[in-house]
Amino acid sequence: MINIAERHQFILKKINKEGHISVVDLCRELNVSTVTIRKDLKLLEDKNLLFKTHGGATLNNPYTADRPVNEKEKLQSVEKIKIGEAAAKLIQPNDSIIIGSGTSVLALAKSIQPIENLTVITSALNVAFELIKHNDIEIIQLGGIVRKSSSSVMGPYAENILGDFFCSKLFLGVDGIDLEFGLTTTNVFEARLNREMMAVSQKTIILADSTKFGKRGFGKICKLEEIDHIITDSGISKHIVDTLESMGILMTII
Repeated sequence: MINIAERHQFILKKINKEGHISVVDLCRELNVSTVTIRKDLKLLEDKNLLFKTHGGATLNNPYTADRPVNEKEKLQSVEKIKIGEAAAKLIQPNDSIIIGSGTSVLALAKSIQPIENLTVITSALNVAFELIKHNDIEIIQLGGIVRKSSSSVMGPYAENILGDFFCSKLFLGVDGIDLEFGLTTTNVFEARLNREMMAVSQKTIILADSTKFGKRGFGKICKLEEIDHIITDSGISKHIVDTLESMGILMTII
């Protein structure tokens, strides 16, 4: 049996390669108990070498905090523009779509070119403001409580209105994508609205830059199995891409 120093070296090498590791895999590969691996992960976390998660560990702090939209817009801005452009290519003539809130979907709104008979339902005030300059795009703005940090609405009024519609595609921004926990946002009421958007959409398409992977927000939106397509940038690890594709999720890497 290898000693503790050798186990730690193995764990750090694996997590640096894959970005995320599981207790079950480590137990099998190192032939030790779950108690031993959990102690190893705790020691490595105490040294600020990784972050423990449910069932494993990750290189990045998995817990994300709420930030104002004008601050988030400056982060990964080049990647978000490319993600938005790729998403815009999925919109077809006579489409009826939903656009959620966030800076990645705002980049989508900025990339949309006039398309014949396009209807857009959105909770985001800045998305509606961006699209209003196009005469041939019909915009349905959801109402409700304004969440200032995201320039969007949420709450029961917005949720109830959605019951009157059914759309071909939902373009959704998220604060976190975790292989075990699923998709999250920092606000539980926005998470609820996102779930209602999914319920009235044929396809759910996630727009998220690579820094969102391995993160968890306070409000859970859904499990990974419930989404159809993720558009992200090349900063995402191959391990995460392979895992998501094995779940039947279409991955577009820009």
